[in-house]
Amino acid sequence: MRVLVVEDAVALAEVIAEGLRDQGMAVDVALDGLTAAAKLDINPYDVVMLDRDLPGLSGDTLCEMITGRDGRPMVLMLTAAGSADDRVRGLTLGADDYLAKPFHFPELVLRVRSLARRRPGATARTLTAGDLELDPIRRTATRLGTPLNLSVKEFAVLEALMRAAPGYLSSEALLDQVWDENADPFTNTVTVTVGRLRRKLGDPPAIVTLPGVGYRIAGIG
Repeated sequence: MRVLVVEDAVALAEVIAEGLRDQGMAVDVALDGLTAAAKLDINPYDVVMLDRDLPGLSGDTLCEMITGRDGRPMVLMLTAAGSADDRVRGLTLGADDYLAKPFHFPELVLRVRSLARRRPGATARTLTAGDLELDPIRRTATRLGTPLNLSVKEFAVLEALMRAAPGYLSSEALLDQVWDENADPFTNTVTVTVGRLRRKLGDPPAIVTLPGVGYRIAGIG
C-alpha cells in the first residue's frame, strides 16, 4: 500500500510517515499543496492523508482535484477543524473519511487500511493464493495454516505479490508499492528481501522469478 501524507507541520508529517512505515506501508510526504499535486501526477497512491490548511494550494482545492480523477486514491482529511460543519464540508468536497486532530494513531492506521480496502478494484480483506493466506488488517500470514514470522518489508512484499497474483510484479513495481520515493532504483533491496521471504516461506518454492519480468506467487494461474 502506498500513502501520501500531505501536512505542513514538518514534525507531525514525519511522525505520521514513520508510524505508517512501521506498519509496512510505503509513505511519501508533501509539506504543501503544490508539492502534493506534483507527486500525485507522478506516483500511484492508494490513500492520500490530507490536511485542509495548506500553503501553496489549499487542501480543499487539492481534494476536489483528486476526486475528479479516474482511478483516484482514497482521501482521508486529517485536520484540526473537527466540528460537525467542518466534517460535512470536507465530505462534500469528496473526501472519503475525516479525522480530527488530535487523533489516536491506531485508529488512524485502521482508517487508512479501511480506505484502501474500499478503493474501487481492491481485493477482499483476506488474501489467498495457493496455500498462502494473508490478513493485512491483523498483520498475519500463514502457509498451510502455519504462521509465518515475517519482517515488515517481507510482509509487504508478500502482500503485494498476493494482490497481483497470478500476474508478475517487477522489481520497480515492488519498489513503488512497498518502499517509497526515496528508494534507490538501482539498489538490490528488492532481491535481498525476496530472497529472505523465499527462505521463510520454505519448500516447495512459493515465489517464481522470471528474468527480465519479475516475481509472482508459484502455482497460481
